[in-house]
Amino acid sequence: MIRVDSLHKHFGGFRAVDGASIEIETGSITGLIGPNGAGKSTLFNVIAGVLPPTSGTVTMDGEDITGLPPHELFHKGLLRTFQIAHEFSSMTVRENLMMVPARQTGERLWNAWFKRGRVAEEERALAQKADEVLDFLTIDHLAEEKAGNLSGGQKKLLELGRTMMVDAKIVFLDEVGAGVNRTLLNTIGDAIVRLNRERGYTFCLIEHDMDFIARLCDPVIVMAEGKVLAQGPADHIMENEAVIEAYLGTGLKNKIKDGTQ
Repeated sequence: MIRVDSLHKHFGGFRAVDGASIEIETGSITGLIGPNGAGKSTLFNVIAGVLPPTSGTVTMDGEDITGLPPHELFHKGLLRTFQIAHEFSSMTVRENLMMVPARQTGERLWNAWFKRGRVAEEERALAQKADEVLDFLTIDHLAEEKAGNLSGGQKKLLELGRTMMVDAKIVFLDEVGAGVNRTLLNTIGDAIVRLNRERGYTFCLIEHDMDFIARLCDPVIVMAEGKVLAQGPADHIMENEAVIEAYLGTGLKNKIKDGTQ
């Protein structure tokens, strides 16, 4: 679905992404790991149109999408979430979901005045879809809660729910587990797997929790110093000496074998 060829993103003399090339297969859950400063989030930002590349290309389903802005990529089904959740804090959880679909009839002042019936009908349909999403994510009990009152993990579930309101093709998740307790992280993981298997979503996710990566992802791509260091199944990646030295830590292999990591 996504092909990145020889991508560079420079900030002055600093090469945040330095010739990275990756492929994300349709229907996969691809993990992207690496030490802090490896260029993972910058790569995400370039693919998702948040940052323009210095050079290189990004294609989606064979179409060149290099440098397209996020709103155009949104309409193509490419969505990206952030490490820090971005919610409308004063609106309810249901209202946050209802805000997502583009080109709603009620967005035009003329329609709000003179097509009230159509606007109301559309809002009822959106509310019903939002409730279905909340039920899928097992947070339907939070429908009327102000989004700003949610925990970090609940906000991450809400962000995942937003992608379901527009039937995304591919979702880039940036550190979905950051600040999330283990119970909610398992819930998020279950939702990702179900969306992948039942609805055909393709995912690419940045995450430092290797248990989470190993459970969900195949393949796993490792970045270091802006370059792709390795790629393969999670168990092979965690046995790769170059990866261990660059990122995972020399003691991790024994911890994995002992079942303590």
